[in-house]
Amino acid sequence: MQPFPRALACAVSAALLLAPLHAQQAPAHAASAPAAAASAPDRVDLDDVRNFSRVYEVIRQAYVEPVDNKTLMKAAISGMLSGLDPHSEYLDKQGLEQLSEDTTGQYSGLGIEVLEVDGTLRIVSPIDDTPAARAGIKPGDTIVKIDGKAVDPDNVDDMFKLLRGKPGSKITLTILHEKSDKPVDMHLVREQISVTSVKLRELEPGYVYIRISEFQEDTAGDLEKKFADYAAKHGQPKGAVLDLRSNPGGLLTTAVAVSDDFLDSGTIVTTRGRLADANLKFAAHPGDLLKGAPIVLLVDNGTASAAEIVSGALKDNHRALIVGRRTFGKGVVQTVLPLDADHAVKLTTARYYTPNGTSIQAAGIKPDIALADLTVNPADNGPEPISSEADLRHHLANENAGAGKDIDNDGSAANAKLATEDYTLAQALNILKGLALGHRASAAQ
Repeated sequence: MQPFPRALACAVSAALLLAPLHAQQAPAHAASAPAAAASAPDRVDLDDVRNFSRVYEVIRQAYVEPVDNKTLMKAAISGMLSGLDPHSEYLDKQGLEQLSEDTTGQYSGLGIEVLEVDGTLRIVSPIDDTPAARAGIKPGDTIVKIDGKAVDPDNVDDMFKLLRGKPGSKITLTILHEKSDKPVDMHLVREQISVTSVKLRELEPGYVYIRISEFQEDTAGDLEKKFADYAAKHGQPKGAVLDLRSNPGGLLTTAVAVSDDFLDSGTIVTTRGRLADANLKFAAHPGDLLKGAPIVLLVDNGTASAAEIVSGALKDNHRALIVGRRTFGKGVVQTVLPLDADHAVKLTTARYYTPNGTSIQAAGIKPDIALADLTVNPADNGPEPISSEADLRHHLANENAGAGKDIDNDGSAANAKLATEDYTLAQALNILKGLALGHRASAAQ
């Protein structure tokens, strides 16, 4: 993930939706769609070839420092790809190794997904429980300096490489937060990142919180195992909050499998490109983990790529209510095309479309219920001397002997605690409870 303007994945190549075309085989639930019409022949202009050769020789002869042929050819290939879109790139042996690390979630670094924009490094999202997330780096932030040296278009590739390094090594990032004009220094220590992409916990009795931080090779299997363990301990939930905030994406096949886990039927996603192998349609199989219980799906501007496929699939199939902010808007698929054992091209080969046939490229997915990224603080109120009938002198006792016990425990204290920790999640839980009431009422009819 190198020269302008391609995506740079420090946590995972995952913000780049990857479909390994070299496998030459679609999953069992994928069907080929009509191939795109072949374009007319476009012959190479000999004048362009001559100009390329002249520029090459001028650089070789006149550049301020000697440049070897291998370096020039690699730069030429990289430049050719970088002019296409932000996500296509040339991968050498090191790049392939990094890609493998990214899709398995094992690497040494800071835990951030970075996109190169106009010679700067823009944060797509931090990965949960990594140095970047713990330091408070947010989607939309910009890295303006690394170890005191400014990031600019001339050194952006080298600066990106500094984000990874040996575990325990220190690095200082100068971060400009979104909607701020004052950069701040953040001192971080690189770690061996072993990203666990799925976390489950009980929000309240009957309601489960599912956090997916990225879409790795093992994410769907991990989700299914952890959900089975949760259901065995707590019972089948009445509803779920699925949190895809700041999820940079990952593998196409994993996004399809996770979507399938929450659907009984319907289209998940279609992809369309110029090659036959790029034209696919993925459909869901019977078997919804939640057995139809309502889902509130949380998204923000760091929800990208594969995470947007899941969001679009559940939204268009009326399976989940989308809450939060507009998503990132990466609606294209990259395919890894091997050149030899140590080199490959990661090329944008298709656009993807939600079940309704919508492209979210550069547009994102708008939430059903918009919520700003807010924090709340509890009100500073004094104690109320009388807050209920039970506080009045000589009040009549409730005929049910146990009814008067712990009457103040109405759940508002727990709601306030959750809201101060994560306002959006607290709102999602309230929405989910309303959906669950409606679901139970319709099921009783």
